[in-house]
Amino acid sequence: MSTHSITVGILTISDAGSRGQRVDTSGQVIRELVEARGWRVLRADLVSDEREQIADRMRRWSDEVDLVLSTGGTGLGQRDVTPEATRTVIEREVPGLPEAMRYLSAQQTPMAWLSRSVAGVRGRCLIINLPGSPKAVRECLGVVLPLIPHALETLHGPTNIHPAA
Repeated sequence: MSTHSITVGILTISDAGSRGQRVDTSGQVIRELVEARGWRVLRADLVSDEREQIADRMRRWSDEVDLVLSTGGTGLGQRDVTPEATRTVIEREVPGLPEAMRYLSAQQTPMAWLSRSVAGVRGRCLIINLPGSPKAVRECLGVVLPLIPHALETLHGPTNIHPAA
């Protein structure tokens, strides 16, 4: 793969957001953090907590971007189905990423242990579920963003983005 900037898809999962009843602040936090690293957001969407809608976006986007970051739907609620949708899409799990996110977040709140986030690979795309709150997104991305360039280099060769020193 030729050297390029990392391309990103941001998928927000929220029933209220998809109905226009809530502003997508978590997706905006993701955008700010990845763009600050020079990565390009090529896809962004907001869908309801419907397993097939979530899986459909992840499937399509995994052919178009290097990284899909989802936010929302990782809790214990009946409508929280993001991990189940993600598992139908990925070919291999990367369990260390959600484990690290949960561990760090648990230093702030023990409720982090209830997160069901999943991460995995589909083709040459890395897919990572993030929690739905802007604060938790910021904490979790602080853990995984430095790891992503190496993960993507492993998947498909060198990129021109490297972890900050």
